[in-house]
Amino acid sequence: MAKINVGRVLLGGIVAGIVSDALGYLVDGRLLAPNWSDAMLALGRSDLGLSQFLYFDAFGIVGGIVMIWIYAAILPRFGPGAFTAIYAALSVWIVGVLIPNLSFMWVADLFPNRLTAFTTAGGLIELLVGGIVGAILYKDPPPIYKDPPASPVA
Repeated sequence: MAKINVGRVLLGGIVAGIVSDALGYLVDGRLLAPNWSDAMLALGRSDLGLSQFLYFDAFGIVGGIVMIWIYAAILPRFGPGAFTAIYAALSVWIVGVLIPNLSFMWVADLFPNRLTAFTTAGGLIELLVGGIVGAILYKDPPPIYKDPPASPVA
């Protein structure tokens, strides 16, 4: 069984996180920004500030690393490619977006259902695209041979 290439997990994960964060900015920071402002105002809170967005970006990069680590871990079972990246992205989305959003936004009724649905769907797209891009950068380490191949005798 091949070992996980930690360097490539970090590289692919950081890139996956950056791609997901960039798409998240388009979804939540641009398209849904008025909805977020209204929802935060309804809770008696101000809009999110720069430091909060930096935390979200850092969490996005950590999520990207976790996603590519999962990709590398399931690679021997499912093989390389987009479908395996999609499985890894779905696992991160379910645990990192779907369950928290349903718990804190929908069940607790803190935010409007429409905002919850759109930001959750946006998170799925963000992670799917980020996961596929990050998986492209992941490569297993070369195999290590216990006995070196015999050298030709002159």
